Amino acid sequence: MIELREVTRSYGDGPPALRDVDLTVTAGEAVAILGPSGSGKSTLLNLIAGLDRPSRGTVTVDGVRVDELGEAGSARYRRAKVGLVFQFFNLLDDLTVADNVTLPAQLSGMSRGAAQRRARELLGTLGVERHAGAYPGRLSGGERQRVAVARALINRPALLLADEPTGALDTASGEDVQRLLQELHREGQTILLVTHDLALAKSCATRTVELIDGRTAGDRSTAGDGRPR
Repeated sequence: MIELREVTRSYGDGPPALRDVDLTVTAGEAVAILGPSGSGKSTLLNLIAGLDRPSRGTVTVDGVRVDELGEAGSARYRRAKVGLVFQFFNLLDDLTVADNVTLPAQLSGMSRGAAQRRARELLGTLGVERHAGAYPGRLSGGERQRVAVARALINRPALLLADEPTGALDTASGEDVQRLLQELHREGQTILLVTHDLALAKSCATRTVELIDGRTAGDRSTAGDGRPR
């Protein structure tokens, strides 16, 4: 599903954000990228999402050479292949919950009716269907993150990328999102999770990959509940 080969990303004259990183993720895996601030986690996620390009190396996702895409190609790739979940939700405050969820589907060419049906299905599954006509500002943090997950899944992406998805949530809401990620993985969704929270990584991931100073410092399998296997 994901294959990075000798990926380096440099900005200006400073040290590279990533240095010669190799990473392979197979379909159906849930992989957590761990590391302190400045370790290169978000840079790695942006390269896989096609939001940035490597200075050197190759990035392939589901058969697509992401590093070779132009701006328009990157946008099409994200709509077709990738669902993105961010720490601060990135919902549009002037659109209703339903419209936030259906927007990516309509941009990808899905009919309005089909997009609305898919949105209702997802919002119902995620327990926030009653908020379909509300605006995001009226929802709790946990509810907004559930809406963000619904938006990320609307086009049935091959890959779900989550960048610190519980970082802006209280403990109870964070636990709800943790259980949601576990359920999505059990259903076969490929997930790449970027976090500094070791407990979240161990509870949701089948592998943890550690980055330090832009380099891979560890890669270990877990049983998805913190036990080595």
